[in-house]
Amino acid sequence: MAATEEDEEVALILDEQHEEIKAAKTLASDHDFAFNLQMQEALAASRTPHTSSPELPLGETLSFTDDDEFDFTALILEDIARVDQERHDLEFGQKEMKRLKVDLDRRIHDQKFAKEIMNIPDGDWTKYGDNFSKPYSLGASSSSSDSVKVAFESIGGESFRVYSKGLVSEEMIGDTRVIVGGVGVAICDSSDNLIWEVTKFLGGEESKSVEIAELEAIVHGLDEALTFDLGRVTFFIDDFKVFNYVTGRVEPKPRVATLVNQVSLLQKKFSYCQPSLLTRNDVKFVFKLARDAIVSQIKWTEETSKGKTFKETCVICYEGITVEKMFSVDGCFHRFCFSCMKQHVEVKLLEGQTASCPSDGCKSEVKLKCCAKFLDPKLVDVMVQRKKEDSISVTDKVYCPYPKCSELMVKHEVLEYTKQFFVDAEQSGARKCMKCEKFFCTQCKVPWHYDISCKDFSRSKGYQNAGDGMLKSLAQSKRWRQCIKCNNMVELLWGCYHITCRCGYEFCYTCGAEWKLKKATCSCPIWDERNIIRERNVNPRR
Repeated sequence: MAATEEDEEVALILDEQHEEIKAAKTLASDHDFAFNLQMQEALAASRTPHTSSPELPLGETLSFTDDDEFDFTALILEDIARVDQERHDLEFGQKEMKRLKVDLDRRIHDQKFAKEIMNIPDGDWTKYGDNFSKPYSLGASSSSSDSVKVAFESIGGESFRVYSKGLVSEEMIGDTRVIVGGVGVAICDSSDNLIWEVTKFLGGEESKSVEIAELEAIVHGLDEALTFDLGRVTFFIDDFKVFNYVTGRVEPKPRVATLVNQVSLLQKKFSYCQPSLLTRNDVKFVFKLARDAIVSQIKWTEETSKGKTFKETCVICYEGITVEKMFSVDGCFHRFCFSCMKQHVEVKLLEGQTASCPSDGCKSEVKLKCCAKFLDPKLVDVMVQRKKEDSISVTDKVYCPYPKCSELMVKHEVLEYTKQFFVDAEQSGARKCMKCEKFFCTQCKVPWHYDISCKDFSRSKGYQNAGDGMLKSLAQSKRWRQCIKCNNMVELLWGCYHITCRCGYEFCYTCGAEWKLKKATCSCPIWDERNIIRERNVNPRR
C-alpha cells in the first residue's frame, strides 16, 4: 500500500474515532441529565406532605455525578488530537524534506550544465549557443497507479561534505557551575556551498567527554546526510584521536566503542563514505554552531520593565549579564561580559602584548577590530595601526606623504594597485595611495612631481618646502646619516661608527659605506673617544 493511501486511512480513522467519542460523550451527558431530572421530580413529590422540608432554588438541579471521577473521555480526545498533530507535523516535515531534495537536485543539475557550457568551444557557442538547453526534470518510475517514487539521481552520484563538531564546556547557569555540550553539523556540496546546518545540545553522559561529544556530532551529521539520500559523502574531523578511532588505527575506549561502531554502521549505508582530517580553522563555522547550541542552554529569560530579556552568567565576574552585553571571542567563541573583556584587553595592550581569550588554556587571539563594542574606537584604530606596522618589515613599508592621510602601505601592494592607473609606474617611481587615491613619488617621498625628474625636483624650492625635503635639510644640519636600503634616518649619540639599521643593513656612520661580514669596507676610524661611554664609579671606594 502506498504511503499516501496509508496517511488518508489514518486521517479517516482518527476523524471517525473523534466523532464517535464526542457522540458517546454527548449521549452520556444526556442520560445523566435525564436521570437527575427524574430524581428531582421524585424528591419533589415525596416532599409534598411535609411542607417543612427545604425546597431547591428555582433553576437548580440535583447532580449525582461524582466530582472526583476521572474524565477518561477527555483524555482519549487529547490523545487523538496529539496523534493527529504529530501526523500533520510528520507530513509537513516530509514535504519540506522533499522540497529541499528537489532544490538540491536542481542545483546540482544547473552546476553540471554550467560546466558543460564552459567547455563548449567559442566557435561552436557562436554558431549553436542558442540551441543548447537542458531543462531540469525529476526522474520518476511508477510503482503503482496512484503513487510516484521520485528518484534523485544527481544527489546519489554527487560528492558531498559533512562537517561536524562536538563541544563540551563548563559554564555558569545562575550561581551553578555545570557541564554542558553542543553539536554543530553542516552539509555542503562539492564546492563547499552550504546546503543544511543543524545545532543540537547534549545532555547526560553525552556532555561528560569531548570524545563522546565529537562522535555524537559525527553520528548526527551522517544521520542528517542519510535523510537527504546522499550517496557519496566525506565527513571531516578535527580531533586526531577521534580520527584514529574512526579509521581503526587505535582501539577505542569502552565508553566510546559503541559510538565508533555506530559510525561504522552508518558508513555502510552510503555508496561512498570516508573520514578526512582537518584543522580547527577549517571547521570554524560548525564550531560556532556547536557553541550556539551551548549558549542556548546557559541563557535564561528575565522579566524587565521593557519586557522579557535573555541573560547569561559571565564566568569572570559571575554577574547575570544581558545577552547583548556579552562578547564572543572569535575562534573559540567563549563568552564574557563587555566590562571584564575591556579590562582584560586594556591591561594586555598596556603591557605591549596581544590579548588572548581569558578562558583557562585557550589561546585564541582577541582581534582588536572586534573590540570596538567595548573599547574607545580611537584606541582600537591606533592599536590596529600599530599592529599593522609591526607586521610589515621596515624595507617593505611606504607611507602616503600627504599629512591628512599618512596611510601605511606595503610597497609591492601599492605598486600593483598603481599599475592599474599609471603606465610605467615601476620605472617612474609614481605611486597612488590606496586610501586617499592621490599620486606621490616613492623615491622623493613627496606628492607626485609629474614632468620634473626626481633630481631636478630635489633642487627646486618645492622640494625644500616638502616634508621629506625639510627632513633632509634638518638631517644635514644635525649630521644624521640615512640608510641607503630603507631610507631611515640614524643619529649617533654614542658608541662606535659601525651602525646596524633596524632593517638589518650595516654601514659606516661617517661615510655611509657598507659593512660586510662585520668588517668595514672603508678606511674611516671605527670610533671617536668622545662617543665612547665608560663606566664610572658613582660611589668610589674610601
